Amino acid sequence: FFSSSPERNETMPLSLFNACASVAILSLCNAFVLHDSPRIMHKLRLLASPQSSNDDDAAELQAQANELREKIREMEEALGDSRVNRNYEYQPVEPSVYDEDEDISLKGKTVLVAGANGRLGSMVCRYLLRNYPQTKVVAAVHYIGENSPTSRGYGRLSYEVGAEDGAGSIGAAWSAEDRTASFQYVDEMKDYNLQNLRVIDVEFLDPVQCSTVVDGVDSVVWCATDFNGNQPRAVSGLNFAFLFRAVTVPDKGRVEVEGLRNILGTLKNAKQSKGWSDDNGLQPIAGRTTITESKGKTEPINVVLVSVAPDIFEDFETPFGTFKDQKRQGEDLLKNEFPSLSFTILQMGQYSDNFVDENLEILMKEKESRPDGDITKDRRKINRRDAAKAVVEALENKEILGKTMQVWTAER
Repeated sequence: FFSSSPERNETMPLSLFNACASVAILSLCNAFVLHDSPRIMHKLRLLASPQSSNDDDAAELQAQANELREKIREMEEALGDSRVNRNYEYQPVEPSVYDEDEDISLKGKTVLVAGANGRLGSMVCRYLLRNYPQTKVVAAVHYIGENSPTSRGYGRLSYEVGAEDGAGSIGAAWSAEDRTASFQYVDEMKDYNLQNLRVIDVEFLDPVQCSTVVDGVDSVVWCATDFNGNQPRAVSGLNFAFLFRAVTVPDKGRVEVEGLRNILGTLKNAKQSKGWSDDNGLQPIAGRTTITESKGKTEPINVVLVSVAPDIFEDFETPFGTFKDQKRQGEDLLKNEFPSLSFTILQMGQYSDNFVDENLEILMKEKESRPDGDITKDRRKINRRDAAKAVVEALENKEILGKTMQVWTAER
C-alpha cells in the first residue's frame, strides 16, 4: 500500500489506512469463508465504508473492497437453502396402518407399565412376565412415603408377580445362634421371569422424572389414575398424601391429563431419537417407512391407554374438572397431540373381580353412541385379570390400531 515517494510514506492518510485495513479484513474473511456470521459481516462492511471520497487512493481501495463484498455476496447466494435450518425434514410422520403380512411382536421389547402398583397395573405386569418371557417390563410406581397408604402398592405388585412365593425361615428369638431370618427363591418361581422386571419410582406430574423412565422403552401401557372408580383417591380412601398434594400444589396437574402428556411427550422424543440414529448416523424420518418400524421389524403398538367406558359410572365433580371430562381429555390428547405415536384406547367396563369369573371371552366393540333407552352398556363388567390380558394383547393387535374400543366380558 506504500508508494515509492518518501514523503508519501511518512504519514499515511487516515482514510487510506482505514480502506487498506478494510481490504485486508475482507480478504481474510474470504479466505476463511465466514459466510455463516451475518452479524460479523455487517460490522466488517461498516469498517469498509470510505472515510473520504476525495482521496483517490482510498477510492481505489474502496473499489477493491466492493469487489470483495460482491464475491462474498455471490458465495452466499450460491449456498442457497443449505444455510437454512431444515429441522422440518426430521419431524415424524403419522404412522400408517400395518401391512397384513407383517407380524407385531413383543419379543425382545421393553414395556413400561404406568400405575404398576394399582390393581390392574400389577396384573398387567404379571401377565407380561408369565406369558412373554423375552419381554422386559418396567413397572412405574407412585410411592409417596413409608407410612402412606400408597406404600401398600409395592405389596400388591410384589404379590401379583410372585416375588413373595419364595421359602423363608426365621430362627428362634431365644437362641443367639439361630436368631436369623432368610428368604430365597424356589424352583417354582423360575417361570415367573422376575429377572425381566425393573421397578422404578416416578411422579408423573414431574416432566423431568418422566424423561428418565422411557429410555429404551418400546411401548407404554397407561393404567395410572387419580381415581378409585369415579371418585378421587384423596376422597374415596381418605388418602391424606394425595389430598395434601392437591391442596398445596393445585397447579401441578392431573395424572389423567398432564401426567399422561408428560409420558407421551418423552416417549415421542425418545422414538424420534431412535428413528434418527442408526449405523450410519442421523437419518431423516422421511427415509424410513414409519416411526413404528425399525430395521425392517414391525414394532408393537406404542401406547395402550386404559380408560373407562362413558356409561358405567356417574360423573363426579372435582376442582380440576369432572371425572368423565378428565378421562375424555386424556383420550383426546393422545389422538390429537401425538400423531407420531401408534395407539389403542381401551374403554373398560366396570371392574368386578368378585362377581365376574376370569378366563371369559373378551368382547370388544368400537366406541359407539348410546341409543335412547339402552342400558346394556351400564351392565358391562369385566374381571381385572381378563382386563389385563386384553391390555397386553392389544399391544400386538393391529386390527384395533388407532381405534377406541369398549371392552367387557359379561353383562350383569
